[in-house]
This record gives sequence, structure tokens and C-alpha cells, in this order.
Amino acid sequence: MTNGPVVGVVGGDTDGVVAAVEAAGGTPVVGPARSVVDDSEVLVAVGEPALLALARATPSVPVLPVAAGRGVRSVPPGAVDEAVAALLVDDFERTSHPVVDVRVGDGTRARALLDVMLVSAEPAQISEYAVDSGDHRVARFRADGVVVATPAGSSGYASAAGGPVLAPGSDAAAVVPVAPFETDIGHWVVPTDDLGVTVERDETAVHLLADDRVVGQVDPAEPVTASPAASLVVAVVEASRSPYAPA
Repeated sequence: MTNGPVVGVVGGDTDGVVAAVEAAGGTPVVGPARSVVDDSEVLVAVGEPALLALARATPSVPVLPVAAGRGVRSVPPGAVDEAVAALLVDDFERTSHPVVDVRVGDGTRARALLDVMLVSAEPAQISEYAVDSGDHRVARFRADGVVVATPAGSSGYASAAGGPVLAPGSDAAAVVPVAPFETDIGHWVVPTDDLGVTVERDETAVHLLADDRVVGQVDPAEPVTASPAASLVVAVVEASRSPYAPA
């Protein structure tokens, strides 16, 4: 073990990253996100689940994503050695991605880096949703659900549901109905501040998901708000892929 910079490593397949950290003169510390964020000088997230776990832990130091999907600039597994070496000598750029707080009523329920979704608990059961931006009603529609995606998450489920892919750094969210009852319905790009979604009427239970994790049930007329609460700082090295590249 060296006495170099402490590098927190999170993920399910970390052996290659640990070896790269040691070869570059760093001290790797492997563990769950919340156990490594406080004592690490930089972090490496191996895989998208690890990146999402670190985002929920809101670290104050940069994170190097490895094989972490689209939306952020991720390093392919074959470039780990050079990427980690650059990370340890501070040869990287920093990009910030918003992490949103999701509130149901008056309580904070979850944090999300990619997207927030309200969706019927049973397949093909339509409910009615309303979307508000500040004092303005954006839309009201019937659908299986609705997804609100950050720029980092807009290339995921929101895009698959027909929504736009937002440029990294955009101060906006994409709001996309999921399997809408109407065939000709819009998708919206709205400011991330003071964004609210409400279940107006439900045909079945409606679940709240944050980054694909089921958080709980949302009752009719119970407001759900999503607003930026923190930023995840991503380390971008020469080997980092484009956020638009296929996963």
C-alpha cells in the first residue's frame, strides 16, 4: 500500500481500478458509496449503479465514471490505467451535473441524478397527471406515467419514450409522458427550479421512482416537486467518451 492520494472505489468489479490506482501511486479504498466519500480525495465509480449511489451521497470531490453508461462522460474499461493515472495527477477537467431532491408533500423522499418517474403500479393502467412550472400549468394528460429527466438522464428512459436529449450543462429538465392515452401529445423542456408533477386522478396505485428505484406510492393531489439540491462533479480525462455515445 502506498501513501499516495486516497481514491475511493465504488462498484461491483473493482479489481482493475484498484490495480490501476496502486500502479499510479495512489491508495485505493473500496466500499459502499457512503463509507468512502468522506475520506477520499477523488472517487472512481465502476458501473452506473455505483455512479448513482455516489450521486445520492453527494460527495464534495470529483468522480471518475468507468463503464457508467450514457449521459455523463464515462471511461471505457480498456482505458482505466491511463484514466486513473491522469486522475491522480489532476490532469482532468471538471463538469457538474445536478442532483435533484424529490419531495412528496412536505418531506424529502429521494435524490436522483438521472430521472424521476411517476408510473402506474399495474401495466397499461392509465392515470391523469399535471405538470407545473412555477405558477404556470404546463400540461395535463392521461398516460401510464410521466418521467422528468435531467440532462444526464435525458438519453435514457425519457429518450426511449420519445423525449429530447438535452445537452450536458443545460439548466432544464425534459418532461415526457409514458404511453400517453392521446396519440398527439407534446414533450416539454422546462426550468429545473420549481418543477411540480401531480397525480390528478388514478386508476391504480401510482409509484414514485428515482433513478429506477421505487421510492413509494403517491396519492392523488399530493404534489411531487423536483429541484436541484447539489451537483455531482465528474472528472473528464482524455479517454472519457462523449455523453452522446451509445452505452
